Amino acid sequence: MNQLVEADDRQGGHKSLATAALEGRAEVLNLQQRNASERVRRALYALAAEYTTIAAWSCIDLRDLDTAQRHLHQSTTFAGLSQDPPTVMRVWINMAMLAYQRKNWPEQLAAAQAANASPAARRDPFFSSMSRLRLALAHATLADPQAAKRALGAAQETLQKAGEDERPRWTAFYGPAELNHLAAIILNHNGQSAEAEATAHRALAKIPAGFQRNRALTTCQLALALLRQGEPEQATATAATVFTIMDGAPLPGRMRTLIGDFHRDLLRLAPSTTYARNWADRMRDEWSRA
Repeated sequence: MNQLVEADDRQGGHKSLATAALEGRAEVLNLQQRNASERVRRALYALAAEYTTIAAWSCIDLRDLDTAQRHLHQSTTFAGLSQDPPTVMRVWINMAMLAYQRKNWPEQLAAAQAANASPAARRDPFFSSMSRLRLALAHATLADPQAAKRALGAAQETLQKAGEDERPRWTAFYGPAELNHLAAIILNHNGQSAEAEATAHRALAKIPAGFQRNRALTTCQLALALLRQGEPEQATATAATVFTIMDGAPLPGRMRTLIGDFHRDLLRLAPSTTYARNWADRMRDEWSRA
């Protein structure tokens, strides 16, 4: 399972990753047919929930949202049977992410609130920070910038209190870099493009080398922030580095959506410039190759 998480860190969600996760789940559920203690059964259900959530997350990243929804409903059942707080927390976080991709803002807020009320968030400042950050994004998408600012500040404060405890491998993505990445998204939603630019730069300075997909996503946010400040040429040069960062790997659907948003805004602001035409040519090449 850890190898699947590492593959996701490098190149994002893809069909083979989702398939491998579901195969892992099938093996785990087969083990449930044997005699085992209650503790072992709960651990197996936690593992089944983890595998199913990896499959769901891959589908979210691919923007196969209906399939992701089905997997997350299954994850919820397995996580409940596991009684494992971090596993339950992960399912709620993914529910919030899926609702964000669907633009279902009330459901996104409800899932973030459930994550924030979960035992993992109550016991560990690390998980509390993660859930508060999802709350901040939910408030931003619901056009409540003050609530978003409060939740973001709380996420930053609680992360500073988090100890170096041992946590599941899937949590490795979260830290100051991811917090700043999400903060850039929140600030872009709030119309604070200059602040979003600065925050994206801070995120890029701290993203670990193995997190290719996260670096590319943060670069998308930086390009959008530059574009919204009236710097289309610099924004275009920044957006073009996304393809270099991904190093030939197909862009996950979530990233393609962000790049598509940038493309439309660029052609609306500077349609006849040389750099915009060059960008459009690059887009056609990359999309056809994918």
